[in-house]
Amino acid sequence: MDAEERQHRILALTRREGRLDVTRAAVEFDVAPETLRRDLRSLERRGLVRRTHGGAYPVESAGFETDLAHRETSHVAEKRRIAAGAVKLLGDAETLFVDEGFTPQLLTSMLPAGRPLTLVTSSLSTAAAVSNREDLTVLLLGGRVRGNTLGTVGNWVTDMLSGFVIDLAFLGANGISREHGLTTPDPAVAAVKACAVRSSRRRVLVGVHSKFGANSFCRFADVADFEAVVTDTGLSAAEAHRYALLGPQVHRV
Repeated sequence: MDAEERQHRILALTRREGRLDVTRAAVEFDVAPETLRRDLRSLERRGLVRRTHGGAYPVESAGFETDLAHRETSHVAEKRRIAAGAVKLLGDAETLFVDEGFTPQLLTSMLPAGRPLTLVTSSLSTAAAVSNREDLTVLLLGGRVRGNTLGTVGNWVTDMLSGFVIDLAFLGANGISREHGLTTPDPAVAAVKACAVRSSRRRVLVGVHSKFGANSFCRFADVADFEAVVTDTGLSAAEAHRYALLGPQVHRV
C-alpha cells in the first residue's frame, strides 16, 4: 500500500485501540519502524495523533471522540490521583459545577462526607452516582443527551446554567495548549463549558498529561481563565512551568 493508505489505516488502528505501539505496528504493516515513525510524524503535523516514546495516541477532533467506556479504562490511576488532588482545592465553596467526563465523575465520588454542597452537573452518570448522598443537593442540567459521554447539551442546558452563580467549577477538556487554550470536538459541548466558565467564580481544570499540547475543534476557554490546573506527573515540570506562566497554579500529582 502507498503512504497515504497506510497512514489512513494507522490512524484507524490508533483510534480503535486508543494507542499505537511502533514496534508492533511496524510488523503489522510490514514496514520498517523508521517508516512507521515518519507516518506518525505526518499524522502529528496534521493534528491527528500525538507521538510518545515508542508510540502514539489519537487526538480527539471534530471527526473523532472517545466514549465514556474508553475513558473509564484509560490512565485510570492518573485520573484517580488528579481527582483526589482537585478535591483538595474546594476551599470554602458551597456550590459546584462538575463537567461531564470520567475524571470529574471520580472527583465527585471523593467529595468529603458530611459537608453540605450543591452540585450542578451536565453528566447523567455523575448525577446518578451521587444522587443518594444526603449531604449533596444534585441539580442535573436537562437537555439533549450525548450517547457516547452521557453528557447533556443544548439551549436548555446553557439557559439553566447561565442563571446560576457558582462558587467553583471543575472542568475538563479534550485538548489543552498554550497557543489555543482549551478545546473540545463538539460545538454544543463547548457552549456548555464556556457557559460554566462564565457562571463560576473559581475554575479548576482537571486533565491527564496526554491532553496537553493537543488541539481539538472548538475553543471554549483560555488557560488564564483557571486558578489551578491539576494533572499527573506525565506532564514534565518544565512544561508545567510554561503553563503556570499563563496564570494558573499547576499541580502535578
